[in-house]
Amino acid sequence: MNRKAVSAKEALQKMVSWCAYQERSQYEARKKLKETYWLDNEEIEWVIAELVTQGFINEERFAKTFAGGKFRIKKWGKRKIRQALQMHHITEYCIKEALNEIADEDYEATVRELLMKKNEKISEKNPLKRKQKLAYYAIGKGFESDIVWDIVNEMV
Repeated sequence: MNRKAVSAKEALQKMVSWCAYQERSQYEARKKLKETYWLDNEEIEWVIAELVTQGFINEERFAKTFAGGKFRIKKWGKRKIRQALQMHHITEYCIKEALNEIADEDYEATVRELLMKKNEKISEKNPLKRKQKLAYYAIGKGFESDIVWDIVNEMV
């Protein structure tokens, strides 16, 4: 079935407003063009090239915005952010640039804050089990185990 919802030019116009609403990756744009507008690969690549040329899609800008948002709002660690960016097919260079935007002081402060809040909620009395629960929680949020264990050992 070679049915098309819209022409490539119409899809470009719709994608311009979609990309202007918030930062998007090329991966997200390709997926939307294929699944929503039923464009073929040649048309998809033309639309993507236009969006990049016009500045509506920028992988590095997307990576920095994505990483910053996930860190500040969702309190994700660098490992989880890296994995999510890899799922968007972001280049290693852009991932490194995005993660470098997160200040070390803010990063450590966020881990401490998360662990302190979690520590108040844990009813476990055994200090070893308590440490383990805290560490697993922070590691699950994507924080590096060496940083997490250093802070957990200071706390408990």
